[in-house]
Amino acid sequence: MRMRRKKNLEPRLERQSGITIADPEAMCGHWRSLFPLTQRLCVELGCGKGRFITQMAKQHPENFYVAVERERGAVVMAMEKVAAEELANVRFIVGDIQDFEKWFSGDEVDELYINFCDPWTKRHREKRRLTHRDFIARYRKAVRQGGRLYFKTDNVELFEFSVLELPAAGLKLNFVTRDLHNETIANIMTEYEERFSSQGMKINYLEAEFV
Repeated sequence: MRMRRKKNLEPRLERQSGITIADPEAMCGHWRSLFPLTQRLCVELGCGKGRFITQMAKQHPENFYVAVERERGAVVMAMEKVAAEELANVRFIVGDIQDFEKWFSGDEVDELYINFCDPWTKRHREKRRLTHRDFIARYRKAVRQGGRLYFKTDNVELFEFSVLELPAAGLKLNFVTRDLHNETIANIMTEYEERFSSQGMKINYLEAEFV
């Protein structure tokens, strides 16, 4: 579902030009030059309104975070959250994840986060899922050996597909749960996650390793 167009969207986006990467293809292989002392380069695919990426960047100032989002009405809110917190370790790409391999390469990414992506439940649409092996092949060109992928969803069909698809694409599953909020691991909730869990829905979560 597309968001309603925000008032003053273009001026709001323009005000955040300092944390927006206008030409991400030019940064391919050179992301760490923006934050040379970073311990990890972490990428969130589909950051939405930015609650997750903002909290991660606050909790881990030693890491550099790149947030990808194509929906301009959502990403402007994410940018404004980061700007309000004065976080220096976050940058944004306004674009489609289909272009991932144009933006990142050469084992430069340490962690990937995919939170509540479109499940594409209609028949014959599996290849559009961000955990499909075709996408994994794109990620693999940029994620180092031993790098991690973290995935959360409320959609059971998508999750069960992913639990089978990721190992088939060569990733090792290190942790799988179908009820994240009953686990003791640290967790930052997204806006969607808070809404779904408040309705009694269980959150599915996994951690996978590029090997």
